[in-house]
Amino acid sequence: MKTKVLFVCLGNICRSPLAEGIFRKKVHDRGLNNQFHIDSCGTAAYHIGDHPDRRSVSNARENGIDYDHLGRQLRVEDFEDFDYILPMDDSNMSDVLYRKPVDATAQVVKMRDFDPLGKGEDVPDPYYGGPQGFQNVFEILDRTTDELLDFLMEEK
Repeated sequence: MKTKVLFVCLGNICRSPLAEGIFRKKVHDRGLNNQFHIDSCGTAAYHIGDHPDRRSVSNARENGIDYDHLGRQLRVEDFEDFDYILPMDDSNMSDVLYRKPVDATAQVVKMRDFDPLGKGEDVPDPYYGGPQGFQNVFEILDRTTDELLDFLMEEK
């Protein structure tokens, strides 16, 4: 049975699709594609159907990650369809928990709860910043997805 993982940010064009892309590559590199279903979404409807932010895609490529995604908004079905829902920050965590049905089976865990260098902190939103902000987010998500994947494999 596949472990289903959903990464969540506000608009689903910077942080969460990048986390999806990085995690997808790590899963692929370990030969675990058949063990995971991976997706991302946003809590807001700003960018439904949009491709990821070009600055995020460019930064990811510079770091060896090639990804694409069409933005979508969090749906109530996601709480049954996914095992883990991983919001990027406190604001999105609050939004996700507010929308979570009482009987939902998904575990909602803040993304950086898996970060050995910033446990519980927010993944900062790089949207209004420059290239260094995107690189910082990449580095945070790169190490955090390693820890997440190790956790999920141990859980199996």
